[in-house]
Amino acid sequence: MDLSLLRTFVTVHRAGSFTRAAALLGLSQPAVTSQIRTLERQLGRPLFLRRARGVTPTTIGDELAHRAAPHLDALVEIAETGLDEESGIRTLHLAGPPEFTSLRALPALTPLTSQGLALRTSLIGNAEEALEGLAAGHHDLAIATTRPRGGLLTATPLCDEEHLLVASPRWAARLGPGVLLRKGAVVLDQLPVVEVHESLPFVARYWAAVFESRCAAAATVIAPDLRAVLESAASGAGLAVLPRYLCEEALEQGRVVALLDPPVPPLRTYFLVVRTGTLALPHIARAHDWLLRAAADW
Repeated sequence: MDLSLLRTFVTVHRAGSFTRAAALLGLSQPAVTSQIRTLERQLGRPLFLRRARGVTPTTIGDELAHRAAPHLDALVEIAETGLDEESGIRTLHLAGPPEFTSLRALPALTPLTSQGLALRTSLIGNAEEALEGLAAGHHDLAIATTRPRGGLLTATPLCDEEHLLVASPRWAARLGPGVLLRKGAVVLDQLPVVEVHESLPFVARYWAAVFESRCAAAATVIAPDLRAVLESAASGAGLAVLPRYLCEEALEQGRVVALLDPPVPPLRTYFLVVRTGTLALPHIARAHDWLLRAAADW
């Protein structure tokens, strides 16, 4: 069987679309379609069901992908090792949320750089985008806040992060110690908030978990980086919901104050995700294990 046909097949399987696969492979869409049809004729079985948006693998297609993809990845590993033989350096391509990757993952992986590992990082705030890139082969390892479905990707829980409702001391003083306990979201919905997106994902999740209500607050500052959200909140722009690890130092310094201490704080789980079978590659397995060990102290 022609390996180029298998490579195209696996790329389509991971991308979920002939169009996206063609872009990844540097081929035309008709060329990709022709190669898949050739492979289907050779196997005597359909590998994909054509949908209005992309393709869905058949049972045979899923089975072939799960059996062939790890071996194709291993061939890529051999080729890359050959390229790296002179320097003795292996490269890990890591994708993850900008803040968590910058403040947690990269410092944890830094010791491996003295052991022959080079790091290339893609800071991606959208979990689905990171997982799509991983499935398409752009990354070796992804940190995501959603567990992927299906068997193409393998996810391992990494850690939970606690979310806090914080504000500057000025806002905390204006609210008073008992107001939130008595009136909760009724008061907060009238105050400005700082968020990463217009949909208020962190605030809305906190409201649902703590107050069991929808958030009606209005954003005064939108910044697509939680570190910018923290600095804006500390400057008095409004309330913010932030991970504890991110605002721990600011809390200790008194630049922000936690407004509530709910009995069950909202949590978000991070997952380490790889393409199924790629933990057989030593540099990916080493980084994966290293992060899991580091996360025990997070």
